[in-house]
Amino acid sequence: MTTTAAEKATTTAPLPSALALGLSRAAVETRMFFREKDAVIFTFSFPIILLVLFGSIFSDQFKGTGITVSQVYTAGLIGAGVMGAAFQNLGIGIAIDREDGTLKRLAGTPMPRSAYFVGKMLSSLVIALLEVLILLAIGVLMYGLELPTEVSPWITLTWVLVLGLAGAALLGIAASSIPRSAKSAAAVISMPFVVLQFISGVYIPFTELPPWLINISSVFPLKWMCQGLRSVFLGEEGARLELTGSYELGRVALVLGAWVIGGLVLCLMTFRWKGRRDG
Repeated sequence: MTTTAAEKATTTAPLPSALALGLSRAAVETRMFFREKDAVIFTFSFPIILLVLFGSIFSDQFKGTGITVSQVYTAGLIGAGVMGAAFQNLGIGIAIDREDGTLKRLAGTPMPRSAYFVGKMLSSLVIALLEVLILLAIGVLMYGLELPTEVSPWITLTWVLVLGLAGAALLGIAASSIPRSAKSAAAVISMPFVVLQFISGVYIPFTELPPWLINISSVFPLKWMCQGLRSVFLGEEGARLELTGSYELGRVALVLGAWVIGGLVLCLMTFRWKGRRDG
């Protein structure tokens, strides 16, 4: 039995896969981000300005290590930049999408909902990688940061960034449901992120922090991401600056992996496609 022309016309073409749609959505999200010049300037300039300021003010060496404070700041601010691109940007951006109706409209299309999140996370990955490259260039050119010459540290850098970015992004998606409106999203999401930077070894060494703050920071991914990054760029001498005298990379992987799983659970439990005013 042959198919008639009418039957052919009414046949619905299969939709692209969720991954393909996610890649397309990532391209859209990335273009939209770079069109917002104020967001681009703030996202990239903030960690750069802090690195230049802190690196110029605190340029002494840690005794007996040959490592400067500027180099430690470089590793810490790379971690903060990655988490900012994932947690902060995603949390605020999704809260805005929810209030202006973007989420509601996308939920009503045939596009798989997972494609939206794939697009958001891949866009954050692009932004984070650009930020890492810029901060690394400043660290190398201005503060004598030495890039690893062996393969092993680069492998460590890859899994630390992947796990750290994934965990921070999922945490940002979950946190996007906290603000009551898009206007309050920046304050509600940025404030805990700023506090976390101060207690996670980004700006203040752990040796200067009281134990109870160290215990709090140890619960969150930023502390472990920065610790993993220090292992890549500061080498064996830098391990002497850690509280335990070791980078504890096994524990870094365990905590960051736990945040990927925990962040996914939080997203499934808390994420809302509609705003509070939509009922």
